[in-house]
Amino acid sequence: MPRSFEVTTETSARVADVLAAFGDRDYWLARLAAYGGDSMTLDSLVVEPHGTIAVTTSQDLRHDVLPPAIARALPGNTTIIRTESWQPADDRVRGKFTIAARGVPASGNGTLMLKPAVGGSSLRVAGTLEVRIPLVGGRIERFIADLVARDVPEMQQYTADWIGRSGELNA
Repeated sequence: MPRSFEVTTETSARVADVLAAFGDRDYWLARLAAYGGDSMTLDSLVVEPHGTIAVTTSQDLRHDVLPPAIARALPGNTTIIRTESWQPADDRVRGKFTIAARGVPASGNGTLMLKPAVGGSSLRVAGTLEVRIPLVGGRIERFIADLVARDVPEMQQYTADWIGRSGELNA
């Protein structure tokens, strides 16, 4: 049965600055290096003239990056492919994401909403995950949902920090 999740976080970065970062290849390369090392790659980044951004990343889930109980349940050649698309809409940015897996019957999808907040912006991520592996699928879904709850605020803070560093370099 699919597991739902929802995470909301705020940072000091403004919506326009976050969207600009999401459209910057250097941002994605730095973020992937910080959060995935050599196990994550930027597969594509498309920035449309009207402002829509589409990003695809992949992560090799080698057994050395997973908890042992989960690693034993997955084949050795599991890859997670994430897509995100962001579209400006007035003072907000709406988005959607998908998660697909190669090597394991798992998937996920959901929505993204970046909007102004006092002193910066607020990001809401809501979605569902499903891992169709008998006996352990629910545990893996719970593990991933817990990662999302932890990683979304960390990555938004990383984005705000990256924006701050980029502004200092360009000043």
